[in-house]
Amino acid sequence: MGGKKTTITNHIKRVRLARTDLSQAALAERVGATRQTIIAVEAQKYAPSLELAFRIAHVLEERVDELFVFAPDWD
Repeated sequence: MGGKKTTITNHIKRVRLARTDLSQAALAERVGATRQTIIAVEAQKYAPSLELAFRIAHVLEERVDELFVFAPDWD
């Protein structure tokens, strides 16, 4: 993607801070990712794999389609 932001946005940081006391590092550990990956996903700089998206949604007790939003840039 060459540094371009992804067309998949998310509400991970908002949900993580509002509903849990999980740090980025704790969330990363629970989903089997690195803290750097969680930072990049929350900053909309990286779209997670489908499996990672489901893992994050499960830990945050949120539906995938409510946590992640696809906004195509096809124009």
